Amino acid sequence: MDVFDNDEQHQIRYKTLSWQLVSVLMIAEIVSNGMLSLPNTLAVVGIVPALILIVFLGIFALFTAKLLIDFKLNHPNVHTMGDAGYIMFGPIGREILLAGTIIFAIACVGAELLSGQQALSVLSNGRLCSTYSVLICGAITLLIALPRTLDHLTWLGLLSVAAITIAGILSMIGAGVNPLPGRVISATIPTSFENAFLSVTSPVTQEPFHHAFRFFILISEMKRPQDAMKAAWSLQGFATIFYAVFSIVNYAYIGNITQSPNFFSLPPKWAKACFGIAFVNFLFTGGLYIHTVAKVIFVRLFRHSLHVHSHTALGWTVWTLLCIVGVVIGVLLAIAVPIFSYLIGIAAALFAAWYTYGLAGFFWLPDGRHQTVGTMLAVMTILAGAFVCVAGTYVFLIYQSYAAGAIGKPFAC
Repeated sequence: MDVFDNDEQHQIRYKTLSWQLVSVLMIAEIVSNGMLSLPNTLAVVGIVPALILIVFLGIFALFTAKLLIDFKLNHPNVHTMGDAGYIMFGPIGREILLAGTIIFAIACVGAELLSGQQALSVLSNGRLCSTYSVLICGAITLLIALPRTLDHLTWLGLLSVAAITIAGILSMIGAGVNPLPGRVISATIPTSFENAFLSVTSPVTQEPFHHAFRFFILISEMKRPQDAMKAAWSLQGFATIFYAVFSIVNYAYIGNITQSPNFFSLPPKWAKACFGIAFVNFLFTGGLYIHTVAKVIFVRLFRHSLHVHSHTALGWTVWTLLCIVGVVIGVLLAIAVPIFSYLIGIAAALFAAWYTYGLAGFFWLPDGRHQTVGTMLAVMTILAGAFVCVAGTYVFLIYQSYAAGAIGKPFAC
């Protein structure tokens, strides 16, 4: 049974989203701080490999979205990755995928709070304490997350999409009117596997292509889930084109010394303008992730009960507490864990690789196993997810840690 069955008969109605509004929410979430690392990827591997990768991953993400949507339509009771895990792998699979969703979403909250902190630091010329900046961002993020249904967030989603789009365009203008003299631009750049993989997976697994772990939740709140593929086309079409243009233009005018986030490569006034506008997106995206964590746990606790569909004291108390706890954990990770940047990378390699790519292949198998070509593509998708997971974990956990001196060498004097 659909988790929001007979929705029109209840006080709190969830199935209110059109595919256009789902597109807005997905674009607001996906086109966010991870995009700002993409020009640096071009500086590591060169324009040609990076552009091919951006386009390929956009197409691949669209393919896995199709697999996820088909699975959801065939199994209307699926609301989260945990529900899908139960169908595929039983009770243990449900708990693992549910825990992964929560862990990854909280890590993304921390990442958005850090981006907000960077924005406030630039805007205040470094005079605002980093801890206070994160706390300010956390408080605003909490307010954004509190509405129980996603339709109450759509107008903020529109503002968020406009903000990150304008900030991206402004950064391209800023780079264009302030080109770096003597800049080096390379079509391809020879580099080690570890450096190339790190530069590629860092932005890819943290933000720009990982829509999957929230996809089931969004589709569950659509008036017509059958239109979900239209939202996926809108998302990947906009995101892939915008990523490619944003990356190439910034790299062309800044060259191989472009920084991550890209706004730091701009003159101070331009950096302030870009960070100030993008700040809206960082906060909204953080709020969406908190909303996701709260809804996953809330529905798990009260599924098909009065508290999900009605304005009960217990329901609102638990919902508010879940949002607060999610923000508190995100804030603590952002300000109290010195190795949090490593943890984000590890969480992304472990979960984003599977949620965006590998698991979609598994979800195809029970419903489409009699289709030879589809099954082969599903198996390749599973293998791709496994490769990104293993290689990404190695690069983030071992290689990057050694390169930074965070891990000592064995048998050293």
